[in-house]
Amino acid sequence: MPRSSSRGLDDLRSLSIETDVNLHAEGSALIKWGNTHVLCTVSIENGVPRWMRNSEKGWLTAEYGMLPRSTHERMGREAARGKQSGRTQEIQRLIGRSLRQAVNLKYLCEKTIQVDCDVIQADGGTRTASITGACVALFSAIKNHHDDQRAMHQLVSAVSLGIKDDEILVDLDYQEDSAADTDLNIVMTEDQNIIEIQGTAEHAPFSVDQLHTIVSKAKVATDKIIRIQKEALKL
Repeated sequence: MPRSSSRGLDDLRSLSIETDVNLHAEGSALIKWGNTHVLCTVSIENGVPRWMRNSEKGWLTAEYGMLPRSTHERMGREAARGKQSGRTQEIQRLIGRSLRQAVNLKYLCEKTIQVDCDVIQADGGTRTASITGACVALFSAIKNHHDDQRAMHQLVSAVSLGIKDDEILVDLDYQEDSAADTDLNIVMTEDQNIIEIQGTAEHAPFSVDQLHTIVSKAKVATDKIIRIQKEALKL
């Protein structure tokens, strides 16, 4: 399947991460992944949820949203409707689960880390961009505003993949995602262990062998992404 961007099947879109883009947040990053742009901010707050009090651990949670004109047509703000969509809730829970693997909660000293991911412009892969950019903002926040650096565990990144006409594509844009027979999002740690695989056969089921190939391609892709994260953090 020829790709609209003239990329090879395994090629990532252009990817850049700029840190310290917000004056007020303890950590921030602007990730530009192709035409998908996400602003990620991290706040460190004293205290933990009631159910975690006296646990001697911290907590991390995340929120996700898309600005009204982040897509081709204006979307109404979910805040104005008074209710988050199921998609929004699913994505922000995924971001939280993923980033909790990036930190040692026991070294957060009963503090809560609040991650906010706001999609400025969407062209596919907003959840993978949010996880990847937010992890950089998270490490920046801990590095500069938390006493115990052991709270930083390992970087986490994510990438989308899909199958179209029996070909496996890495890093789908919106057009490719919409046309794919199967699409997946894979979240991995810096040492290439899997945190989560989200996959759906939209039009045709896929084989176990294809899944193995997809995971192998995700390992290569996330290794490249981790290097970009480290460059942004000057690690």
